[in-house]
Amino acid sequence: MPLENIPSVLKFGILSNERAAKLEHRSVAMEDVQERRDLKSVPGGLKLHQYANLYFHARNPMLYRRKDEAQNLCVLRISVDVLNVPGVVLADCNASSPYARFLAPSQWMLLDFDSIYAMDWNRQHVNDPYAYRVHKAKKCAEVLVPHCVEPKYFTGAYVINLMVGSGLQAGGFALPVIVDAGMFFR
Repeated sequence: MPLENIPSVLKFGILSNERAAKLEHRSVAMEDVQERRDLKSVPGGLKLHQYANLYFHARNPMLYRRKDEAQNLCVLRISVDVLNVPGVVLADCNASSPYARFLAPSQWMLLDFDSIYAMDWNRQHVNDPYAYRVHKAKKCAEVLVPHCVEPKYFTGAYVINLMVGSGLQAGGFALPVIVDAGMFFR
């Protein structure tokens, strides 16, 4: 989450792409992925852009592409209680993937947590481009929350260093802040 969005996020929550488009904010989303998401719907559910999306593990390909912006980002920690929000859907990989499987929260055991929480998704697949792509998509497994993740589900944040943490707290973030440079590929 860009630090400049924190005041708005503390007030309105983490919004779906559709709702966020109505507010001034800075996006870290990748445009090519957003174009795919714009065309996709969850079977029996909403359009992808009508869900607020949460990654199971923030140390993933998307954050890797933004690693040079880590001084201006934080990773919000969200309570597992968000899984009880009506209409929540799990995606076993990046939801924009043509191979994404959408699951009810009660089907969480079908997720490949070893792949999702692996620290790396490429070294072990240097000789297998297919396995690399599959693992890269699984690293971006998501919790899809209809429209908004309310601030009551926030439990804290991760930052790259103490200076960023101090800035986050100075901006009104009162929840626990954990410094974890490894989360940001340092």
